[in-house]
Amino acid sequence: MIMQNYNPRLFIYILECIIGLCVSYTLYKSFPQHQFYWSMISTVLVIAPDGKGSNQLAFDRMKANILGSSIGLLLFLIHQPNLFLISIAVILTIVTGTFLKLNTALRSALAAVVIVMIHEEEQHSTWRIAMERMGCVIIGCIMGLLITLAFNSFSNLKTKR
Repeated sequence: MIMQNYNPRLFIYILECIIGLCVSYTLYKSFPQHQFYWSMISTVLVIAPDGKGSNQLAFDRMKANILGSSIGLLLFLIHQPNLFLISIAVILTIVTGTFLKLNTALRSALAAVVIVMIHEEEQHSTWRIAMERMGCVIIGCIMGLLITLAFNSFSNLKTKR
């Protein structure tokens, strides 16, 4: 039954995600004072299950994550986040992402905006925490993009032979 439904692209997607998680998890364990768990989320958000156009989708998702985390950081700097401000950030992210033609990657942008703006009052969230989250999101995006590009380059070399 499993062999009947075997899809090589599914195996490659799983492998890409596991490699991305391993790299992100290594950062998370190596630097416990930083919030690299957000990198794990961003890495798997950037990697696409479909081989066709996955390079462009990975680029779009990375741009969307940068957009969302930038808007989140900007609004975080204006005022301590609350439901109203997070809602404004979501609206700005959707409108800007649509204007930039990042429609297929808007979910990644929205995840990034919430990650950056989330506020734990007991931890006294500051702009530094929001900035660190933005950095971790971007690191995860870059890892996901590099993994996608590497696997697609390898796949292209293999098909040219």
